[in-house]
Amino acid sequence: MEAVTSRLGGLVDILIAWAPKLVGAILFLLIGLWIIGIIMKMIRKALVKSGLDQDVVPFLSSMISVLLKVMLVISVAGILGIETTSFIALIGMAGLAIGMALQGTLGHFASGVMILIFKPYRVGDLVDVQGTVGHVEEIQVFNTIIKTLDNKRTIIPNGIATSGVITNLSSHNMLRVDMNIAMPYEEDFDKVQGIVMEALKNTPGVMTDPAPVVEIEKFDANNIVLAVRPYATPGDYWDVYFGSYRNVKAALGKNNIRVAYPRTDVQMMNAN
Repeated sequence: MEAVTSRLGGLVDILIAWAPKLVGAILFLLIGLWIIGIIMKMIRKALVKSGLDQDVVPFLSSMISVLLKVMLVISVAGILGIETTSFIALIGMAGLAIGMALQGTLGHFASGVMILIFKPYRVGDLVDVQGTVGHVEEIQVFNTIIKTLDNKRTIIPNGIATSGVITNLSSHNMLRVDMNIAMPYEEDFDKVQGIVMEALKNTPGVMTDPAPVVEIEKFDANNIVLAVRPYATPGDYWDVYFGSYRNVKAALGKNNIRVAYPRTDVQMMNAN
């Protein structure tokens, strides 16, 4: 019993000796994180005002934030009485071990640097990355964040983004809208072509240069398939897509052009 009491007394003495350092370290850590948050807000504003690419700002902000937090942890270790030189060496060895274990993550980091240097896409561009189509919201240290056309937030690791084909739909500031319309065989093509062109002309967002194209694409079993190809800016793409179909349908109906549909002709023969 006396031995247990002695040990408990020793633990209490150790806690009393370490309490000021521990409390000071915790307070220093909390205050340091708060100050880093304020500093990062100021740095982000300064980077934006400096005229840097909006692609680079999140990347640099992430890097500076990580460095400041590492320095804070080293300072907290010093307050606790841990030898900072040994602590830095320990961090270095841990970093080497973590680096070997996280080779893929470091690859994503390297890919992020390559994206910022070669700029296959920028923030705001409409892209198709590994089958994900949407606008680039942010290029981070390890990931690219894309807001898809159906308003989902998709996070793609930079290494995966650069490992396949990247289609930048905003590179020429215009997109071709691919549409197909069925025309009955008995209708005159020139007449229908004029009706469709006029409907496209009255659709907001359809570009005049290059001009829309309306041509015969193929002959189907029940109708003639027309290729309708207006052009639009990336921002107007879906408005043009749906608006064109709406206006073409109304124009065809107004001119009594019926949509072709499958039909069967039955002939009655007299047995005599």
